Amino acid sequence: MAFAYNAQAFPLLALLFSSMFAIGLANYDFNWGSRTWNKTNFPYTHPPNATHTSNRFIVGGSENWHYGFNYMDWARNNTPFFVNDTLVFKYDPPNANATGFPHSVYLFPNYWSFIKCDFRKAKRIADPSEGAGEGFEFVLKKMQTYYFGCGEYKGIHCKTGNMKFAVMPLKHWRF
Repeated sequence: MAFAYNAQAFPLLALLFSSMFAIGLANYDFNWGSRTWNKTNFPYTHPPNATHTSNRFIVGGSENWHYGFNYMDWARNNTPFFVNDTLVFKYDPPNANATGFPHSVYLFPNYWSFIKCDFRKAKRIADPSEGAGEGFEFVLKKMQTYYFGCGEYKGIHCKTGNMKFAVMPLKHWRF
C-alpha cells in the first residue's frame, strides 16, 4: 500500500506545526549570546499573571453581552487568555414588557459551525435568564479553542449582530 502524498496538505501542516511551536514558546525567555530576548507578555494589554491564578473577564467589558457589539475585536484585544480564566457573560434577562431582547450563550462544537452560526450541534450553556445580576460564568478548563455565540432568534444575533467570538486559552509556563 503506497502512501498518497498531497502537495497542498504539506504547507498547511508545516504552517500548523510552526504556529503551535510559536505559541508553545510564547512565554519563554531566550538567551542568544550576550543578549536576552524576552517576549513575555508583548504586545498584550494586561500584565502577566505572576501568581498563576486565574483572571476574570466580563465579555464585552462595560458593554456586556448585547446585539451589535464586535466580540471578535473584544477577544482579540483581551488576549492572551489562560487555562482556568473565567469568562463572565452579563446580559439583561427577558422582561414582561418585552422591551429587551433575550440573549443566550452557546458553545459551538467546531470552527465551521461557528463561522456559519449553525446551532444544530451547539450546546446551550446559558439561557436568557442566566445573564442577570453577576452574570453567567464559564471557566476555560482546557487548552483548546472555544467558540461562543448567541443563539436567539434562530441565530440572527450571531449572524448579523456580531454576537460570537472564539478564544484559545494558553497554559501557564512555570520556570
